[in-house]
Amino acid sequence: MKLGRFLPKCLAALVLISLERIQCAAALASNYSGWTIERKLAVRERTRALWYHGFDNYMDHAFPLDELTPLSCSGQGPDWANPANVAANDVAGNFSLTLVDVLDTFVVLNDRIGFENAVKNVIQWVSFDVNTKPQVFETTIRVLGGLLSGHIFASQSGPFHLPWYRGELLSMAHDLGKRLLPAFATPTGLPLARINLRHGLSRGETLETCTAGAGSLILEFATLSRLTGDERFEKAAYKAFFAIWNRKSDIGLVGNTINTWTGDWTSPEVTGIGAGIDSFYEYALKWYILSGETEFLDVWDDAYASVMRYSRSMDGFWYRLVNMRSGDVAYNTVDSLSAFWPGLQVLAGDVQSAIKLHMAYYNLWRKHSGIPEVYDTSFKQATSHGYPLRPEFIESTWYLYRATHDPYYLEVGERVLFDISTRSNVTCGLAGIKDLRYNERDDRMESFALSETLKYLFLLFDEENPLHKDDSNYVFTTEGHLLKLGPEHLREISPSRRKLRKIEDHQCPAYQPFRSARGRRVNDSGLVVGIQGRADADYSRELVALDANEADSTHWSHSGWCERPKVELFSYDFILSPNGKVSPEDLSPSKVKLEPVPDGYVIQNVTGIRTHIVQRFDGRGYDVRKLGHYTVRPGQLVYINDSSLLLGVASPSTAAIEHFGAIQLRFYVDAVDTMFSMLNMMETVNDMDLSVTGHVGFFGGDLLDSEELPSKFQGLVPVYRDDDNEFGCTQYHKSFQDGILLVRRGECTFIQKLVEARNAGAAGVLVLSDENTAINPTANSEDLEAAGDISQVAIIVLPRTAGQSVEHLLDTTQGIGQVMLSLEHEHQPGVDAEADESPEQGEGSKKDPNRILYLNGHPLLNTRLLV
Repeated sequence: MKLGRFLPKCLAALVLISLERIQCAAALASNYSGWTIERKLAVRERTRALWYHGFDNYMDHAFPLDELTPLSCSGQGPDWANPANVAANDVAGNFSLTLVDVLDTFVVLNDRIGFENAVKNVIQWVSFDVNTKPQVFETTIRVLGGLLSGHIFASQSGPFHLPWYRGELLSMAHDLGKRLLPAFATPTGLPLARINLRHGLSRGETLETCTAGAGSLILEFATLSRLTGDERFEKAAYKAFFAIWNRKSDIGLVGNTINTWTGDWTSPEVTGIGAGIDSFYEYALKWYILSGETEFLDVWDDAYASVMRYSRSMDGFWYRLVNMRSGDVAYNTVDSLSAFWPGLQVLAGDVQSAIKLHMAYYNLWRKHSGIPEVYDTSFKQATSHGYPLRPEFIESTWYLYRATHDPYYLEVGERVLFDISTRSNVTCGLAGIKDLRYNERDDRMESFALSETLKYLFLLFDEENPLHKDDSNYVFTTEGHLLKLGPEHLREISPSRRKLRKIEDHQCPAYQPFRSARGRRVNDSGLVVGIQGRADADYSRELVALDANEADSTHWSHSGWCERPKVELFSYDFILSPNGKVSPEDLSPSKVKLEPVPDGYVIQNVTGIRTHIVQRFDGRGYDVRKLGHYTVRPGQLVYINDSSLLLGVASPSTAAIEHFGAIQLRFYVDAVDTMFSMLNMMETVNDMDLSVTGHVGFFGGDLLDSEELPSKFQGLVPVYRDDDNEFGCTQYHKSFQDGILLVRRGECTFIQKLVEARNAGAAGVLVLSDENTAINPTANSEDLEAAGDISQVAIIVLPRTAGQSVEHLLDTTQGIGQVMLSLEHEHQPGVDAEADESPEQGEGSKKDPNRILYLNGHPLLNTRLLV
C-alpha cells in the first residue's frame, strides 16, 4: 500500500490532535509518579514499626501464652473453663502459638537477632505434651508450618543460619506430626477435625470436617516427610487430599462439608472459593510448584475450570456460592477469606481475572475501612461486620503488585496500613475489629496479624527483599510460612507417569496493562494507564454502591467510557458432529475413531465425541481439555483428520468444498472530498489501495462463485465501522445500507455478528481476527434456523496482519474519502488456502500448517486440521 504525501495543514492538524491525546493519556499515567524509592521505604518502615509494636507487646504481656489480649494488656490460651468454645480452642493449644507462627517473619524483616532469639524461646518454652484439643488444620498451618519454616532458615546456609542449631525445631515438628496422625485413622483417610495432643482421639468427636480442613495439609505434612524421611505424614495427607478430590461432583466441584467416616457430602452441598474450601485449591497449585508433582497441577487445572465456569458471576467480578452438583447459585454472598483468590490466580497466570476480583474487594475496603467477614452482593450490604485483621486481601495485593508493578497497588497498601494503624493500634498491641461500623474493638490479636497480614504488607513496599529475587520453588503456605525444598528432597517422576506425560508445557502469559484508546479500538495507539483508568473501574465501584471521590474523577476523560463487563463462559462441553446435527454421545470411542499419539491425540471421526474446552489465560481462545474419557494436558495437540468436516458443514444447497476457502479482497479509496481534489491530491489518494486474503464462512451468501454473488456484492461495497458496537454483537442504532461492517472477533458468535449487520441493512461483516490462521466460520443447525434468511449477506474473516492493514487504511483516510471493497475471484480451496501474508512472506508462501478447529466461533488453539 502506497500512502503518498499529505497536505502540510492536514499533517499539522493530526499532530495537534495526537498531542492532545498524548497529554490526556500522560495525565492518567502520571497519577502515581509520586511513588519514589524514599516514599516506599518510609511506608515500609511504618509497617515494620507496627509489626514490632504488636510483637513486643505479645512478648511483654502474653508470652508464653498463645495470644495477646491487647485491650486488657494480657494474654490468653485455651478456654479451660469452656471446652466447647471452639473459636478459641481450635487455635490455642497452650504452645505459645503467636511466637511459633511468626518465626519466619523475622526472615522477611531481615532481623537475624530477632530470629535467633525467637528460635531459642521456642526451643526452651514450647512443648506439645499438653492436654488440649486444637483443630488439626489450624495446628498444622500455624504451628507445624512455623516450625518447618524456622528449621529451613536456621539450618541452611545464608544470613539466618544458626551455627549452634542442631535441628531442634524439626524434632519438635516431628513430635507434633506424630500427635496429629491418629486423626487420620478413619475408613476414608479423611482426618477428624480435632485431636487431643496428649490423649489422642476422644469419644464422641464430631465426624464432620470441611474440605479445606481435611484437604489442605499436603504442604506441611509432605515437607515434614521429605525433611525427616518419615513417609507416614505425606502418605496420610496425600490420601486425604485425593479422598476429597475423588468425591467431586459430575461438574468438577467439591463441597464444603464432608463426613470423615462415610465420605458423604453433608447438606446443603454448596461450594465456592471461600471459608471451608479455599486452601484446598491453594494447596493443589502450591504443592505442584514446590514438588513438581503433576497430578496436583492436574487437579488445579480441572478444579479452576469448574470454579470459573460455575462460581464466577457473568460480569467476571464476584464468585458466588453455588450448588456443587448443578452449579446453580445458592447464595449471593462473599466472605473475607475469598479475597485470597486473586493472589492464587496471579500465581496460576490468570492476572486479568485477578485484577477484577481485587478491584471489587478494594472498593469494599474503601467503603468499610476493612473487609467485612460476610457481604451480600445482591443487597450491597455487609451482613457480618467484623474484621479480625485478616491477611487475604493484603496477600493478593502483594501478588498483583509483583505481577504488574502498577503503583496503584502501592496506593492500596498505603490505605490498608493507614486504616489498620488508625483503627487497630492500641497501647498494648493490635486489636481486631469486632464491628467496622462503630470501630468496636475486639480484645484479641490473632497470630495471623503478625505472621501474614503485616508480613505481606511489608513485602509490598520492600522492593529489594531477597525473596523478590529468589527464583526457586519456594511457596507461602496458607498461613504465610515460607517453605522450600532442595533438589535432594525432590522426587523424580516415575517411568510410568513419564510415559503418560511425555510433554509438559506450562507457561503464564505476560501481563498486558490497560491502555487508553480512542474510539474503543484496541489497535488505537494509547498510553498505559493505571488500574483505575480501566474501562470497568467505575463498574467495580458500583458493585458495592461506593460513590466516586476526587481521586477517582482524575481518571475520567471526555473520550472515556464506563464498561458493563460480560465475560465468555470459561469452559464448554460439546458433542461433536460434522454436519451441525445432534449426534448421540459415543461413551467409549474406539481407537479407530480417537487414538493417542506421542504428542497428543488424533480424531479420525468426530461424530459423538464429547469435547470439553477451557479458556486460555492469554485471552486468545480455548484449548481442548478432554476428549471422551481422555484428558488433554498442557503441551499436547489434538489432530483432526475427519474428511466429513468438508462435506457436511455448508448449507444443503451448496457444495461445501467449493464454499470452503480463501478470497482475494481489494480495498481502495473512492468518493474523494472535493477539497482534496481542488488541492490536486487525487493521484495520491487513488494510490491508497490494498489487497489482502480473507476467509469466507460456511454460512450466508456464497462469495466464491462469481456468477452467483449476493446482489449487494456485485459491485463496489463501502466499508464502515461503528465505534459504539466494535464487536458487532448488539443492535446497531443507524443504518449501514449496502455497506460492509468492520467488527472484531469475540463476545458473540460469528452468525450473530452477521445477523446484526443484516438487520442494519448491511451487505455483511468483515471480522478482524487476532491471529494469522485461516478461519472459516461455522454455525450449527439451530443457529442457522434462528437466523432466518442470510443468503444475501456474507461474512469474511481477516487474519490479524490483513486486518491491521485495513484498519490502518481506514484511519489514515478518515475525512479524505470512502474506503471501498471489491472482490477478486482467484481463490484456492480451503484445504490449500494460504494463511494471510505477513510482511515477511511473498507471493509463493505455502499453506498454513497450523490451521485450527473452531467450535461455535471459539478457536481451539491446541488443535490442528489435517484435512
